[in-house]
Amino acid sequence: MVNKRELQKETTRKRLLSTALDLFQSKGYVATTIDDIAVAAASTRVTFYAHFPSRRDIMLSLIDELNQILERGASDTGRSTASALVDAVRAGTADAIGPWLRTQAGRWPAIKPYLLSAAEAAAVDDEIRVVYENWADEVIADIADGLTAAGRYAPETHHMRGELAFGMLDRTAQHWMHHAWDIDTGPELGVLTEAWVKILGDADAIAPS
Repeated sequence: MVNKRELQKETTRKRLLSTALDLFQSKGYVATTIDDIAVAAASTRVTFYAHFPSRRDIMLSLIDELNQILERGASDTGRSTASALVDAVRAGTADAIGPWLRTQAGRWPAIKPYLLSAAEAAAVDDEIRVVYENWADEVIADIADGLTAAGRYAPETHHMRGELAFGMLDRTAQHWMHHAWDIDTGPELGVLTEAWVKILGDADAIAPS
């Protein structure tokens, strides 16, 4: 049973995280200081350091939150994984891949501040860069795992196919984050689905219109 002290500690930690994310989005990771976060969270530097050793650590915790939003859990190998992605790629059809992509697009508003903040932090902090790149590699590994499970295409091509698929997804997400086109009426997700099916799925499968 969680006692009152533990509950207060967790509440403070979550407040520091949400405050940091807001500031990283509004001011930028580089311009945001620990004092900025502590003051905006109605807290102190001492309290901040009781929860996070550094600004880097709070960014790493936000990346963990990103995985939770994306429903990426721990795998047997220790990396994060999303079984829904592996299953969609294994099926390899537009009917499987299209809904998975649309579900991800539905999460873009929630993950936007995380991704943009993490990308800025990765540009100036080598440790965060490694974590950020590893996170992308884990998504690519899921795609490769789906191809392996399906026994589709030569195994030596699986990673490259994953790289291409992830690159297209990331570029589409970045395009939405900067231009906010209508996910429901725009053609982008349909085109992305078609492209994923072409490089990951059955060659004769056709994306839904």
